[in-house]
Formats: sequence, C-alpha cells, structure tokens
Amino acid sequence: MSSSLPSAPAQTGQTAAPPHWPKLVLGSTSPYRKELLSRLGLPFDTCAPGTAEHALADESPSALAWRLAQAKAQDVSQHLQGMQPDQDLLVIGSDQVAELRGQALGKPGTHDKARQQLQAMCGQTVLFHTAVCLVRARTGYLGTRLSTVSVTFRVLSDLEIETYLHAEQPYDCAGSAKAEGLGIALLDRIQSDDPSALIGLPLIDTCNLMREAGIDPLHWLAALRRSTP
Repeated sequence: MSSSLPSAPAQTGQTAAPPHWPKLVLGSTSPYRKELLSRLGLPFDTCAPGTAEHALADESPSALAWRLAQAKAQDVSQHLQGMQPDQDLLVIGSDQVAELRGQALGKPGTHDKARQQLQAMCGQTVLFHTAVCLVRARTGYLGTRLSTVSVTFRVLSDLEIETYLHAEQPYDCAGSAKAEGLGIALLDRIQSDDPSALIGLPLIDTCNLMREAGIDPLHWLAALRRSTP
C-alpha cells in the first residue's frame, strides 16, 4: 500500500480514552488487524500510513517486515503528532511478509497469481514474518518485535486449490490463504508462539510493547470501565 495519509485520523474507535491515558492509533486500514486489535477491548483510531511497500536490494523477508512495520508506525506518528502536538499518542504499525525458499511472497491480487502461489507452496513450509512496532513520541519510545510462524501446506490437487480460491478469494493475503477461515483446510501444521501473528498482528508482542512503553492494556481497560457510567 502506498496511498497518501489523510488529513485527519481515518476512523474513530468506539469510546474516548479515559483522561490521562494516551490515544491509541492503529497505523493500518487492514480489516484483519483492526479486528485483532479490537480484541483487547481498548478504544483506538485507525490511520492509513503513506509507506511505500517495496523491498530494498538484498533485503531479507524478515528484515523487510521489520523495516516496514517501523516505517508505518513512525509515518503515522509524525503525521498525527504534527496536527496534535499536545496529544499523547500510542501508534502501532505492523507488516507481514511470507517467505518461501528464501524469497518473499506478496499479496497475489488476482486469482491466477493466488493459484500460482498455492501450487508453489504445495508440500512446502512457508515462514510468515509479522513485525509490530509501537511509537510513543511523547516519551521517545520506539519498540519493534518480530513473530515468525512456520506453516506447512498439504500437497494440494488443482480441484482443492480452485475450490478454496473461489470460496474465500484470499487475494489480499500474503501467501493466498486465510488460516482463520477455510484456509486451515490447506494446511498440514502450524508452529507458532502467537496464533494472532499469522492473521496479521501479533497481540502478545503488541501487549508486551505497550507495557514497555508504560501502558499496561489491562490497567487501561480497568480505568476505562471505571470511567464508564
């Protein structure tokens, strides 16, 4: 994605943050990441980053995910902080890159490219590198973590591939499969320390970064509930 930043936060969360707590912003318009972050029960805004998502020369897939997560979080933080200099912002950026035999796999975009990706992944183990970065400009905090999920695909027939693609149309997903949906039927096994990482936002890492930045998500939720009539 390389769309330009909006002139204001794109979408407002359900409830304002309690006084003296920062504003949480997801630097992404991905519906998958939005759904994952909403699981924490905290109010947040979303804002599209203006980051060009392309690999540098000789950049590994994991390094690409790490760099883009940082770039997205910093891009959104700088943009919003410029408009709201007195606001304490907690900005999350994330990126996922799939890796097959050392090569990065992008989002297929079309049915034909998705079919080609799944054919290439048959019987193979694919690494899904998901990085998350959190920026809190007021304190100067910037933290980044990387979660790698190992996914082994079954040997798939052409019928299975076509049936899956027509049913779920995962053309906006790196690796052409949604493990949280019917894509699970394509897989032999998943090895991961954080099941949410494969969907696009590692929530264990996200919560740990929030604590490092001085904000415990459970304490924040407790304060929110106390402030709600």
